[in-house]
Amino acid sequence: MSYDKELHAAKKAASIAATLCQKVQKELLKSDIHSKSDKSPVTVADYGSQALVSFVLERELPTESFSLVAEEDSGDLRKDDAQETLQRITTLINDTLASDGSYTVSSLTNEDVLRAIDSGKSEGGSSGRHWVLDPIDGTKGFIRGDQYAIALALLDEGKVVLGVLACPNLPLTSIGSDTKHSSHNGVGCLFFSQIGSGTYMQPLDGSPPVKVHVTTIENSEEASFFESFEAAHSKHDLSSAIAKKLGIKAPPVRIDSQAKYGALSRGDGAIYLRFLHKGYQYHENIWDHAAGCIVVTEAGGVVTDAGGKPLDFSKGRYLDINTGIIVTNQKLMPALLKAVKESVEEKASSL
Repeated sequence: MSYDKELHAAKKAASIAATLCQKVQKELLKSDIHSKSDKSPVTVADYGSQALVSFVLERELPTESFSLVAEEDSGDLRKDDAQETLQRITTLINDTLASDGSYTVSSLTNEDVLRAIDSGKSEGGSSGRHWVLDPIDGTKGFIRGDQYAIALALLDEGKVVLGVLACPNLPLTSIGSDTKHSSHNGVGCLFFSQIGSGTYMQPLDGSPPVKVHVTTIENSEEASFFESFEAAHSKHDLSSAIAKKLGIKAPPVRIDSQAKYGALSRGDGAIYLRFLHKGYQYHENIWDHAAGCIVVTEAGGVVTDAGGKPLDFSKGRYLDINTGIIVTNQKLMPALLKAVKESVEEKASSL
C-alpha cells in the first residue's frame, strides 16, 4: 500500500512547524518558557508546533478520519494566567501560515488553536490509523539553542508506516564527536520514510532529496555511538560500559532529540543507546521513537529494546518496555546485544 499522499502531508506539516520553531528559537527569552505541572520546560513553540501540525494534516487530508497521539494538551493554556501566552501562540501560528502562503484562511482564533492542540488526545492503539507527534522533541536542547526535532509518524493497524523528522539545527553534512553539532546559519534537515521505500534526507528549504543509508561498519572498534545530551535522560555510565566491551574508542556523540535517529540513518554514527533512569520517567512515549524508528529501519538499521525485541507501537501512548532502546546496523547488532546483556547483568550484580 502506498502512503504517498499521507507522506506529502506529513512533510508539509513538519516543515511549516519547523519554520515556526526556528522563529521562536531565534527570539527565545526566559519569559518564553512555560512550565507544565511536571515542571519540564515547554515553550510557546511546543504548543504552536502541535496546533500547526494538526491544522495542516486536517487541511491536506480532509476526507480521512483524524486521530492524533501527541504530547501536549491545552489544559495549562486555558487558565486565566495563561491568556497572554495563548494569544502569543495564536499570533505566531497565524503569522507562520500567512508567510507560508499555502492556505487561504481567515485568522485562527484562540479557541481554534486550543481545539487543534487538543486533537492530540487520542490513545492510539492497534486498530485504525493514528498520527503520532512530538511537536518539539528535545525541549531542553531547543531552549539551549541546540538540537531538537519535529517528529511525526503514522500508525496503520499498530504498525509505523511512515515517519518524518524535521531537524532545523542539524547540519546537512556529517556530525561526529569532534564537530560542532548545530548549524544555526544552515538550512537544517528533513528526513522522511515510508514503509518499503527507504529513507531520504533533504534540506528544509525544499531542495531535492537524497537517499540515505546507515553505516556499513562491521568492526565495533571502528564504531561511534550516540546518546542523549542530558545525563538525566539516559544512563551514561551504562552506555560507557557497553562501549568499553565493544572496544569503541571514539567518545560518545551527545545530542538532544530524535535528531540522533536522523544522523544515524545517514551513517554519522553506528550505534544509539538509551537507558532510562528510574525516576526520570517510568515509560517510553511512542512519540519519542515512532518517527525515528522507521527513519532508521528504512535506512537499513535495526531498532530494538535492550533484549533484542522490535518496538511495539500498538499498545497505546506508551511503549511496553522498561529496559532500554538500542539502535545499530544489522552486522553490529549481535555483538551489541551481547555487550548490553553482559553490562546490564554486571551492573545489577554490583548493586
